[in-house]
Amino acid sequence: MEPLLATGLPHYRAIVALDIERSTSRSDPVKAELRNKTYELFDAALCSAGIRKRHRDRYIDRGDGVLALIHPVDQAPKALLLNRAIPALVSLLADYNASLPHPIRLQRQLRVRVVTQAGDVRYDANGCFGEALDVAFRLLDAAPVKRALRETADPLILVISGDIYSSVVRHGYDGIDQHAFSPPRARPDRGQALPRLDPHTCDKRRSR
Repeated sequence: MEPLLATGLPHYRAIVALDIERSTSRSDPVKAELRNKTYELFDAALCSAGIRKRHRDRYIDRGDGVLALIHPVDQAPKALLLNRAIPALVSLLADYNASLPHPIRLQRQLRVRVVTQAGDVRYDANGCFGEALDVAFRLLDAAPVKRALRETADPLILVISGDIYSSVVRHGYDGIDQHAFSPPRARPDRGQALPRLDPHTCDKRRSR
């Protein structure tokens, strides 16, 4: 982390984290390929939405996933994540998977769970932490979210926090369909708003 953040005070961030499906079932060389491709496509998706390196903290590696903490600046409003960055990532993932030769497609296809959340993040000499991150990772790892990805042919499933739903999705900003999000069958984080899942992002993107 940048030294100026190691103050003990919280900093507001838009939070985007993703996790690769079936990572533990892949060999280490395949994991390495998928990790590199994940960073490449995720960064390309954010850049396509105008969210550049200067608008975020350095990416935080999660082994089989990535965490991005985006600064609250005019160039990176939270709505951009849902109406531009996530659809771009869906399209990039679909194109990459379609490019794979059929014999290796099952082993090397890249499908991800993605969570968007926002809130205060604290930093210390060891990294970042805080309740907002705890909620994000509980949503990302929730059994209904994993099941939703298994049950769709799309390359991405998106889960959003109650904060993102109330501050962005429900207002129906351009390119965001609040009716595309539905609550999962179980509540992964007691006391928090139910996340909404969007299993049809890929289809909507392709139909434009």
